[in-house]
Amino acid sequence: MPGTAVIIVAAGRGQRFGSELPKQYALLAGATVIRKTLEAFAGHSGISYIQPVIDLDFAEHFAAAADGIETLPPVAGGASRQASVRAGLAALAGVEPDTVLIHDAARPNVSASVIDAVLAALQDAPGAIPALPVVDTLKRAGADGIEATVPRDGLWRAQTPQGFRYKEIFAAHEKYAGENMTDDAALLEAAGLSVRIVSGDENNLKVTTQEDLRRMEELMSPHQSARTLPDIRTGSGYDVHRIGPGDGVTLCGVNIACDMSLVGHSDADVALHAVTDALLGAIAKGDIGSHFPPSDPQWRGASSDRFLRHAVELMRTDGYALGNVDLTIICERPKVGPHRDTMRAKLAEICGIAVERVSVKATTTERLGFTGRGEGIAAEAVITVIGLS
Repeated sequence: MPGTAVIIVAAGRGQRFGSELPKQYALLAGATVIRKTLEAFAGHSGISYIQPVIDLDFAEHFAAAADGIETLPPVAGGASRQASVRAGLAALAGVEPDTVLIHDAARPNVSASVIDAVLAALQDAPGAIPALPVVDTLKRAGADGIEATVPRDGLWRAQTPQGFRYKEIFAAHEKYAGENMTDDAALLEAAGLSVRIVSGDENNLKVTTQEDLRRMEELMSPHQSARTLPDIRTGSGYDVHRIGPGDGVTLCGVNIACDMSLVGHSDADVALHAVTDALLGAIAKGDIGSHFPPSDPQWRGASSDRFLRHAVELMRTDGYALGNVDLTIICERPKVGPHRDTMRAKLAEICGIAVERVSVKATTTERLGFTGRGEGIAAEAVITVIGLS
């Protein structure tokens, strides 16, 4: 099998870095930036080939940095990043991998989990990129000051590696050569193909300035202080709703036709309520009842995805990203199995994370207790959130 290749884009001179040597050859935690980047992919089992694209004026520096790491012969970059990537894609024509990752050499702290997420998304999507949601308020400024506040809903900060099916991204680069688009995903978008977003990593920083290098040194040093360790929190949630007469229930925002319903002030989506409480617990923001009191008539019959979206927004405002959701639904009926994938996809969409980070399970109580007697449905959820600062 041709497998997956990664193109390491290292042809830039990095004028903003302020050094005679390009930033990719700067020392970082005992090695060069580019060596750290090469090691991240050389040590990953999903990568079959590494194709460096470099400025040949620094070929000796690259050879020293890559000593002992197996790569394909480096090729010369072009006048722009887009031209350099195209040169790397052309160099892979002899190998013709199934998929290709394109990564900035100046992102040396890329994690195996980010690489895994991009590769997993490529199993059923033509393109995938890691990205982080924009959490800060955005302003558009003019010569006289602020002109407008820009809505941040749906805005993401793109990272690399960006992954694609090789033939499709190469064709897009050939078609749009010279148009100088902002990243490789933009070329695939212009070709009319979809690009999926997976969860990025705040520590997957791009070294652009000397200050970036100092920050990266703190992150990657084996002797980093406790203050640089990630702020990871766990929250748990539990909810129960009584079964009543009806023609369907809503679980994880998915309507399931059956001969009953769940009784509650809102739509009684016991699964989303448990996840919402877990998320609010992780960020210490109370519980669902404190934000959406059942005594308030405006929430009668409300769709519970509103509650979870509110909790996600609070999490982002506080500077956290959602790591994963693990949900268990406890009931005798309806059967959850046939709807599991739809539920996972809906939860992922509401939370703004990759579906690979969402687990939905179901169990019974062997006909014991109120769920076993068919009197109600319960759900419990455990989530993790990760601090971004």
